[in-house]
Amino acid sequence: MTRALLEYVLSGDVRPGQRLPGERALSEALGVGRAALREATKSLILLGVLEQRQGDGTFLSRSQANLLPQVIEWGLLLNRHDLDGLIEARFYLEVTLAGLAAERRDADQLARMARHIERMRNAANDHDDYVAADIDFHLEVADASGSPVLAGVLSNVRSLLQAWARRVISAAGETESSLAVHTPIFEAIEARDVVGAEAAMRAHMERATRRLRATIEEPVGLGVDR
Repeated sequence: MTRALLEYVLSGDVRPGQRLPGERALSEALGVGRAALREATKSLILLGVLEQRQGDGTFLSRSQANLLPQVIEWGLLLNRHDLDGLIEARFYLEVTLAGLAAERRDADQLARMARHIERMRNAANDHDDYVAADIDFHLEVADASGSPVLAGVLSNVRSLLQAWARRVISAAGETESSLAVHTPIFEAIEARDVVGAEAAMRAHMERATRRLRATIEEPVGLGVDR
């Protein structure tokens, strides 16, 4: 069902920023039950494809107009099993990349990481700016790993990472605790501490995973049309 809804919003009939039809009309158009449509809608919200405007309905996100083919191909978040696989894959990928970055990073890459951390610190309660800097930091760590293949995997799911980060930050309502787990990653990479970088990233991923799962069990701000 999620794939059918995704194909619908990517068909060109709905423009970025445009409101989707109401639940009844959309379920009839897709030939599915309303309960299944609600679950599919929640999955696409988690991906960042759709967004809810309280009281207005569900909209195709403006920021996701160029959805990644890999997200569609992999069928991520079509069910809980897929979500568990995604979480596990990201966990081990990020930990590995952090360790490699600590070993291989150069001065320019480290300087860019520092700028991203500073952007995160300065963003404070501007969650959009914070998330943008957060993702840029993770991608910079990936680039510093010296492994184009592994870094490419993380880059290819950038839109999914953004959706994940936005959801977690929105649920938390603040950015200080997130910054607190990113700083040790940077410091370990700066010190070329491979074990420390892996441990710091592992702690970050464990925390992010707990928060993501919590928002799935008790969705933040989700409505029927979101």
